[in-house]
Amino acid sequence: MPEISKEQELLTKQQWHRIVKNFMVTPGSKVDLNRDFDPAITPKGFTKETSIPALQQVIEEMTVLQDRFYAESSRSLLVVFQATDAAGKDGTIKHVMSGLNPEGVDVHSFKAPSHLEMAHDFLWRHQVALPPLGKIAIFNRSHYENVLVTKVHPELIWPAADRHVPREKLWERRYESINNWERHLVDSGTAIVKIFLNLSKEVQRKRFLQRIDEPEKNWKFSPADLHEREHWDEYRSAFSDMLSATSTSWAPWYVVPADHKWATRLISSGIILHSLENIDPHYPHVDEATRAELIAARAHLTSE
Repeated sequence: MPEISKEQELLTKQQWHRIVKNFMVTPGSKVDLNRDFDPAITPKGFTKETSIPALQQVIEEMTVLQDRFYAESSRSLLVVFQATDAAGKDGTIKHVMSGLNPEGVDVHSFKAPSHLEMAHDFLWRHQVALPPLGKIAIFNRSHYENVLVTKVHPELIWPAADRHVPREKLWERRYESINNWERHLVDSGTAIVKIFLNLSKEVQRKRFLQRIDEPEKNWKFSPADLHEREHWDEYRSAFSDMLSATSTSWAPWYVVPADHKWATRLISSGIILHSLENIDPHYPHVDEATRAELIAARAHLTSE
């Protein structure tokens, strides 16, 4: 495994703050993905080789913070991943989770809504999946599908009554609902990290070909993926609108380049680490009465 120098180690700890700044969507800004973010950019000072020990370092620090976070149980953390097909959500989530205590993390993958889910408002199924205090929930796709897929395919809008609302008014209303919901969650103790994996059309093409050509990856490819690729420009526009309307001071978006998997994993992990550092969890302190009980218990155990 490549070594990481002391100078590089110090640099990486400082870089997470710059990573957050460099990849965060400024609240209130008008985003054009094709203009504002490069899917192929990599974090300055790193190569694929040096990213391996750097990622391990980040995961180790996340492990320590998550242990305190779980023990303290005063806050919760919601991590949202959105992306186009083949951007690497599953692999990134797998690497982020590799050092975390699975007892304190839940991953929810939101596919087409069930009949039960469609009998409620579009945020209901996400509300019931929120993390309790002390836990981290990762949304693999999320409530944002309701302003992305439905924007490209309006026939999928639900509840059905919303199909009769003028389109621009509908999206404006849904953005507002999402922002208000997330503000309520943050005010109630749930920190939110939102990561969009930004993949180029050419790299998606290459990854689709890999899924077709390599037998062990055949299961990952669906003809529906090719159908959705035909709507590439529409999705880019929908993503740009989403980022513009819902990157807020309480729950900002981070646009992470996804053309190089090692960079995607390193940056995403660094952003989540930075969020845990901002929460700054601590192990609970016991009161004097509990401390006295511990001393008595220790005396009993040492005398056996």
